[in-house]
Amino acid sequence: MPLPLIHRHTLRPPSVPNVSSHSSSVGNKYRTPHQKRISSSYSYLPGKRGYTSVMIVPTGIGASIGGYAGDALPVARTLASVVDSLISHPNVKRNETLNLICGKGSGTLDSATVLNAAMLYWPMSNVLYVEGYALDRFAEGLWALQPVHQNRVGLVLDAGIENELRLRHLQVVDATRASLGLPVVEYIVTDTPLQVEKWVDPKSGQSTGRLKRPDSLLRAVQTLIDQSNVDAIAVVARFPDDDIEDTDNYRQGMGIDHLAGVEAVISHLVVKNFRIPCAHAPALTPLQLTMSLSPKSAAEEIGYTFLPCVLAGLSNAPQYLVNSSESLQRGCVLASDVDSIILPIDACGGDGALAFASKRNKPLIITVEENQTVLNDTTDKLEIEAVKVSNYWEAIGVIAAHKAGVDPNSLRQNRIRNIRRTSSISSDGYAISTASSFN
Repeated sequence: MPLPLIHRHTLRPPSVPNVSSHSSSVGNKYRTPHQKRISSSYSYLPGKRGYTSVMIVPTGIGASIGGYAGDALPVARTLASVVDSLISHPNVKRNETLNLICGKGSGTLDSATVLNAAMLYWPMSNVLYVEGYALDRFAEGLWALQPVHQNRVGLVLDAGIENELRLRHLQVVDATRASLGLPVVEYIVTDTPLQVEKWVDPKSGQSTGRLKRPDSLLRAVQTLIDQSNVDAIAVVARFPDDDIEDTDNYRQGMGIDHLAGVEAVISHLVVKNFRIPCAHAPALTPLQLTMSLSPKSAAEEIGYTFLPCVLAGLSNAPQYLVNSSESLQRGCVLASDVDSIILPIDACGGDGALAFASKRNKPLIITVEENQTVLNDTTDKLEIEAVKVSNYWEAIGVIAAHKAGVDPNSLRQNRIRNIRRTSSISSDGYAISTASSFN
């Protein structure tokens, strides 16, 4: 089978000096970025460390807020103005389902798009754009996040994309290079169509799917890494067009995002194999104009592609390093740096959320009742200690208090009880239960 061809742009951004060369093996995930490091992007008060929060909002599971076209981005913008560092994602999974890529198994997987809004994007200097699989490994303490000044971004286009639609995407890429100065250096077309398949799990109601030719995607990514020396990968795969009813529901702000599950499959595959930032934008037939359109879905009606937000996010996404004793010396962000995590009320069963909840010094976990999904993974069901709030207004207020070192309960009426006395130890070594409140 012939190798895919690299297509070189006439204009290329200046190269950044190498720190370490890329791996030439698809299976070798332990690569080192060649981007210049920064030890910190944020300024903190003397004597206090920076406050870091993680925001997770799944799509593909009908999240009321964040389940559409970047409609959780206003929450991220507001939260980023309160914390010193915010970690969020273009997509995040609930459970490991990379078997679905090759058609094996029937697990569950969620995608999320907190920071992606198709043609819209809002740059935030203190936000780390982290792919979902990498976010889980980060939460587990296996990977560290290394901030960068800039990534060289490579683009993979599915051979199944029609010529006119491919040209639309390439023109958008050149627009981001010329108008935004984004470092998208080269693109490649896969050597065979990826053949995306998608469906909704009848038991859970989540969107999911698979690639019939994941090998073609991996070969294309490997070629870009080897020949173009890229640090991040954007993927555009040709998606089957939705049924009219499903499309209408989504455009009206109802139901689930039928594309989300497979988008997560694609980016997870790349990140798992290469440990490189990756995000996906689907290639779809342009929709007919509708008079009934929800503002939550309207960002996807602006143009022919969803690429701009993906390329902007990847251009300065942190690199993923295997957590080691050198991580702190390299100015990396570690899971132990996380102070709080915000989740939808019933989507707390993901690998990342469970990893944070199991830590000895776990961060403050906040769940938002107004953001409901088709899942039923509540903190009560999972026996996770958490603060429940009604909406994101309250969540951000709780985080502001937490960052200030203030007990959030002291901001509410009659929420502070009399101090309790702890158990004491008698001379025979047995605890005497004396916990009580003063009257």
